Amino acid sequence: MKEILCITTYPPRECGIATYSDDLIKALNNKFKDFFLIKVCALESETEKHTYPNRVKYKLNTSNSEDYKIITEKINNDKTIELVLIQHEFGFYANGHEDDFLQMLKNIHKPIIGVFHTVLPEPNNNLKKNVQDIAAYCGGIIVMTHKSANLLHTIYGVPEEKIHVIPHGTHLVPHLDKEELKEKYGVAGRTVLSTFGLLSAGKSIETTLDALPAIIKTDPSVIFLILGKTHPTVVKNEGESYRNMLEKKVETLHLEKHVRFVNSYLELSTLLEYLQLTDIYLFTSRDPNQAVSGTFVYALSCGCACVSTPIPHALEVLSDNSGVIVEFRNPEKLAEAVNKLITDKKFRDHVRINGLQKMVATAWENSAISHARVFQHVAGNTDPLHYTIPPVNLRHIKRLTRNFGMVQFSVINSPDLTSGYTLDDNARAMIAMCLLHHQTKENVCKNYIPTYLKFIEHCQLEDGSFMNYVDEKQNFTPQNQEVNLDDSNGRALWALGYFTSHSHGLPEEWAKQATRLFRQAQNHIQELQSPRALAFAIKGLYFYHKVHKSPENLSLIQDFADRLVNLYNQVAHPGWEWFEKYLTYANSVLPEALLCAYWATHITRYRTVAETSFEFLLRKIFPNEHIKVISNKTWLKENEESYEYGEQPIDVAYTVIACAKFFHEFHKKDYHDKQMLAFNWFLGANHLHQIIYNPSTGGCYDGLEKENVNLNQGAESAVSYLMARLIMEE
Repeated sequence: MKEILCITTYPPRECGIATYSDDLIKALNNKFKDFFLIKVCALESETEKHTYPNRVKYKLNTSNSEDYKIITEKINNDKTIELVLIQHEFGFYANGHEDDFLQMLKNIHKPIIGVFHTVLPEPNNNLKKNVQDIAAYCGGIIVMTHKSANLLHTIYGVPEEKIHVIPHGTHLVPHLDKEELKEKYGVAGRTVLSTFGLLSAGKSIETTLDALPAIIKTDPSVIFLILGKTHPTVVKNEGESYRNMLEKKVETLHLEKHVRFVNSYLELSTLLEYLQLTDIYLFTSRDPNQAVSGTFVYALSCGCACVSTPIPHALEVLSDNSGVIVEFRNPEKLAEAVNKLITDKKFRDHVRINGLQKMVATAWENSAISHARVFQHVAGNTDPLHYTIPPVNLRHIKRLTRNFGMVQFSVINSPDLTSGYTLDDNARAMIAMCLLHHQTKENVCKNYIPTYLKFIEHCQLEDGSFMNYVDEKQNFTPQNQEVNLDDSNGRALWALGYFTSHSHGLPEEWAKQATRLFRQAQNHIQELQSPRALAFAIKGLYFYHKVHKSPENLSLIQDFADRLVNLYNQVAHPGWEWFEKYLTYANSVLPEALLCAYWATHITRYRTVAETSFEFLLRKIFPNEHIKVISNKTWLKENEESYEYGEQPIDVAYTVIACAKFFHEFHKKDYHDKQMLAFNWFLGANHLHQIIYNPSTGGCYDGLEKENVNLNQGAESAVSYLMARLIMEE
């Protein structure tokens, strides 16, 4: 297995780059643990030595010239190391050891990638030469802002093709209930302002303290949380003089009831909870040359409205009303900005959502993908990335499910009860839970299957047909009369039939209930007309027939399959081997259903049309190294170019399911490969190279657009992902 060695400070050393490296390495190992491993060469000094976890393979004493030579030799002789990643900060190699560091880079005989955490805009000649030499020895340079990339190119002369911009990573969070978190941490009923990080004078926290009296006049409930201990280097050199000054200022301004110091290096989970309960995050650094800060981007990813001084990173990230910029060391302007956010909730929510949308792309999972792509490029490795399949996570499925059924939509990952419920979602959810129970026999499935089954029963009318849309008060909505419900009726048949064939180990009365509902639906089944409704019904009949064999079932399967084949024969011609004159949604279901019909009846024309049409579809949705399903913006007509964006999880999931069935029947490696490629769409193999499945919530983003993902995580997307994930298990 390939190994990448990261030369960096590393925990338990307390510094920002150590934390950054730890987060990045964990993300890389989680995302690509079957493809490569990340190991660490930890930077130490005579006064900074630690005991490290097993991930640390080597240690480099940056105060010892001989150590640079020793590490160089170890790296060159270590055949497992394919590439070296160096997290660079100027202070790491100070006190006359810059030349040792450069000589080490020169003598390492492996590809090197350098990460510049600071790029100064006005370097002196020595600094400029130092940066140029580092860049010359590296096959690639990573920076975190476009401003830094521009400086490297225009001021330092680094070739553009060598520079890669990967924003500072952020943590996905489950967006827990803010009021519950405030209660937990003793700030219930308060408007919470916060800042975090290792304390030093450069953070200019006194600016906020000076602004607080004016803020408190606007909102007397305000409390300002100062999260973090003093920087260890500052303690060594200055003691606690800065913190003492801040505490004295709190007393002088009579702010004791409005300021709380949390004087510790917080565990990540605790820090993220503090940020999730924060209403407004304040970043008041006084250094105009501070290229990057992880603190305010962590706050943005937790859903905070952010106010920041104009460091380059903030100017880039907080543009377009994603935050508010204020002048350095200006308490009056800071108070004005905070008060506007406090009093104008609509503006605060607008800023918060904009910031959150920007941060989705910077999740550590996405940062890991971007880094892996740079690794491949610099190492000259053309092998496709092997994404690690995440464990099954039912957290969001459980959150969406109420006693009555599964809620249709979410705002971010919070269920929107006003959106009501649909038969479509609950039918798919029952299939997914039945499949999970079939694979694992987990008892948790028994807590949810009867809910979905009962919801399907609620939607069935006396004639056996089904309604689809139910409001939050459990009433059918007028939308049921405004749209064609064929496909919803077909999905209900699919779910009920699937349940009857996967009910082993579940209470017998549930199977009897599903059978009764299925038989009632058969009274209405002949009225189905749409191709997808026919396909869903075929799948339901196929599974139902496995348990309740009858000539009537076979006759219905054959009737519906013949209708699909007739549609195909009417439309298909060389170059367009399809059932309709356009490709719409859930396309994979049509050939998949014909394959099911073949398995039930052994009529070979179903198999033939299934294979031909599926091959045609795959050519359309796999134009390159990853899947691009048909856009929901417009359907694809013959002789027209496919619309590029607007991809939805349900279409990808149906492709995963269909590929698995076709591989089972035809044993073609291409079907297996495309099943993996399709599933990898959820994990980052798409045009944005961003995750669609959210491992923090267990949910799935509602769509992939041109420049962003849709942040909401509704039922259709969550269940579609779960179905695809469970199919991968098989």
